[in-house]
Amino acid sequence: MSKKRIVAMLMAMIMIMGLLAACTSNNNPGNTSTNKPSPSASDNGATEKPAEGYPDYSQGFPEKVNLDIPVYERAFEGWNVTDNYYTRWIQKEFGDKYNINVKFVPIARSNEVTDYEQLLAAHKAPEIIFHYDMPQALAYYGEDVLQTLDHDEIANYAPTYWKSMGETIKQYGVVDGKNTFVFAARPDTDNYVTLIRKDWVEQVGMKVEDLTSLEKYNEMLGKWKEAGLGALGGSLTRNNYNYSYAFRDWPIDPKYRALYSDLAIADLTTADTEGWLRNLNYQYHNGLIDKEFYLRDEDNKVKSEFVAGRTGTYGLYLASNTDVFEATLKNNPNAAFAVVPPGAGVPEGKVPQGRAYWPFGFIMGINYESTPEERAAVWMYLEWMSQPANLFALQNGVEGQNYTLDADGLPVKVADFKGESVLSQNNNKDYWALVTETPVFATPELTLKSNLRNWSPAGYEQIAQDMIKYRNETAEYRTPDALFTVVLEKVNEYKADLNALFQELYLDIVLAPPAEFDAKYEAAKKRFLEAGYQEILDEKQKAIDAGQFR
Repeated sequence: MSKKRIVAMLMAMIMIMGLLAACTSNNNPGNTSTNKPSPSASDNGATEKPAEGYPDYSQGFPEKVNLDIPVYERAFEGWNVTDNYYTRWIQKEFGDKYNINVKFVPIARSNEVTDYEQLLAAHKAPEIIFHYDMPQALAYYGEDVLQTLDHDEIANYAPTYWKSMGETIKQYGVVDGKNTFVFAARPDTDNYVTLIRKDWVEQVGMKVEDLTSLEKYNEMLGKWKEAGLGALGGSLTRNNYNYSYAFRDWPIDPKYRALYSDLAIADLTTADTEGWLRNLNYQYHNGLIDKEFYLRDEDNKVKSEFVAGRTGTYGLYLASNTDVFEATLKNNPNAAFAVVPPGAGVPEGKVPQGRAYWPFGFIMGINYESTPEERAAVWMYLEWMSQPANLFALQNGVEGQNYTLDADGLPVKVADFKGESVLSQNNNKDYWALVTETPVFATPELTLKSNLRNWSPAGYEQIAQDMIKYRNETAEYRTPDALFTVVLEKVNEYKADLNALFQELYLDIVLAPPAEFDAKYEAAKKRFLEAGYQEILDEKQKAIDAGQFR
């Protein structure tokens, strides 16, 4: 089937269904398996490097290059993700210097795969195709929409970046013998936290420290309901399937983890998922969770329920300039906040398991339609951003406006700064995350001190401190998903359909009367397996038996 026909079919699906499933084959018939670029510009934008070396663009490109860079759109109020002080600064400091027109392409954080697929089908995708998780990155590879990369070319145009990430790229970025991915660094930190209304907990005669198990948590939620306070915050489960960790046995068998842990596909048929579904069914029918949790399919919808005082929990990536505390206090002047302890969602007898990160942040490939000049511009952009002064400016803003420097040379943010150079609500991370997941300073102690500042809204420093304390306490229970060293074709083939089917099945089970749970769940497992999940399990088991995972 021709590329033109596939694209036409995909576009028709967008118009008819509003949802584009993953492409299945032959999107990039001209891509070759060699690590060297192929001869003609029509062959997906590749050219042979000249005998004397790679073209020298240090003084700028002879003709204007259009560089499309993806950036997450998180619906921060008042923030234009594609046109702000920093996008203009990047154009001035980097783009103008090298004769590059830098354009930022918004990708919805909660709907990124669909956004990318639609952009790819319309031939409007940015130069970088990124994702945080390897199963989806491999899915893009399986769709043949990524170029094979030349490591020497990267090192030539981005020596600083390559020095930092070259070994990681060589270790994890090769698929089927082809150089496919590059990565951002990921220091061992994380700032995701779930907040709880501490005042509500204490109003029903309990303490946050009492929430040591799921049973205690549900007991407290029952008291919230009786007191007419509110419910547990909730959202539609889709796309990222890490919901069942707390219901697993410990220690986990690496082969079991490889078979069932997969952010791309829900482990609907496991006993772990059954435990999660039973609890969710219990919470729903006892009024312990937001009754319309399944309508909260975006972060701002979940957040609005918490801010309004209708729910008592909310998960977010903590940043010093988050507005969630201030916004909640406007509606609930007596509100107090704490961090949900890690044991709160864990059944008695289990441990607070979690998913550990792989040793890299963003996984990035180059769009198969990008030209050699655009590809070189990407490496130059990563190199420019890897320079400490440029990275520091993106992460902190303008000295004397956004921040001052302390005696250690660390930035101290100016409270309530609202000027033109104001940072986004996650400290501009969606721009600089292409090279690192978190800021790093000269020593671990300085890095921690800086992180605490970046993560601590004024007056809520204890939130960040407790977040770090709990993360350290549960470190031994975090394990990474398996990294398969082969493309799982069945995952790519069935993922979109199973994602849609999972939403239908899990909601049918959760919303059903408790007396119907067993019958509903058994029927759902059978349907899920027959819809392709059994084929995925068989394919994974074959790879596991062959040792094709790590």
